[in-house]
Amino acid sequence: MIELVIIEYKPHKAGPQWKFAGSFYFATVVLAMIGYGHSTPVTAGGKAFCMGYAMVGIPLGLVMFQSIGERLNKFASVVIKQMKKYLHCKRVEATEMNLMLATGILSSIIITTGAAVFSRYEGWTYFDSFYYCFVTLTTIGFGDYVALQNDNALQTKPGYVALSLIFILFGLAVVAASINLLVLRFMTMNAEDIRRDDAELQPSSQEVLTLEGEVNGRLLAGHALIGDDDIDQTSVCSCNCLGANHTDNHETLLENCYRPSHIILSANLKVKRASV
Repeated sequence: MIELVIIEYKPHKAGPQWKFAGSFYFATVVLAMIGYGHSTPVTAGGKAFCMGYAMVGIPLGLVMFQSIGERLNKFASVVIKQMKKYLHCKRVEATEMNLMLATGILSSIIITTGAAVFSRYEGWTYFDSFYYCFVTLTTIGFGDYVALQNDNALQTKPGYVALSLIFILFGLAVVAASINLLVLRFMTMNAEDIRRDDAELQPSSQEVLTLEGEVNGRLLAGHALIGDDDIDQTSVCSCNCLGANHTDNHETLLENCYRPSHIILSANLKVKRASV
């Protein structure tokens, strides 16, 4: 019983959890999908309302974070464009890499600044505060570190409560902007790879030869089919070195360096060009 009392008392060190400040903090944690677990509904009605509230509120929260992230990206692109104009760059438009760098720097500033603030107010080490900020903004929410749970902070420190809520909301918007840019970058890279593969396959598909010497429905130029009644000594190689009509090549081949068989030179060959 003493253990149960201690476990039940631990979440209430900050004061009553279900006053307006604690309830607002709980609702923010639910909508942000962090889920520290520092306070949970106990009654059946509270659990049912929490499930319905989450089903409606989480999609709306995602839309809100996405909209804020898009506007942050737009603002960052305007700032980057003005900076490039000031620096007299040849290309003044903001690229995806510029936006990813800007949102990454902003995310780092938010996490490091938040870590310094929580380290001061909560009495944690800077590393533990940095860990808490990272776990919070990535919506992991282990719950081993939770702000606003000491010294009756929910009731006596309204400024600190407001700062914590702003940190969560604004930080999640910036992280959403970074993730959005990263996903768009991966999609763009995938589309570029597909277009490159299509461009490489297109010339090969145009050179497909059929057994009748057709290339995409047309006869290969200079390689007409030889009829069954035609008798010729045409070779399948491109130089026609064994052809009877090419006397120059025939005489060259009859030199001492090369003596083709008389049977090969005199035989009547029926050859159809089927490939290059």
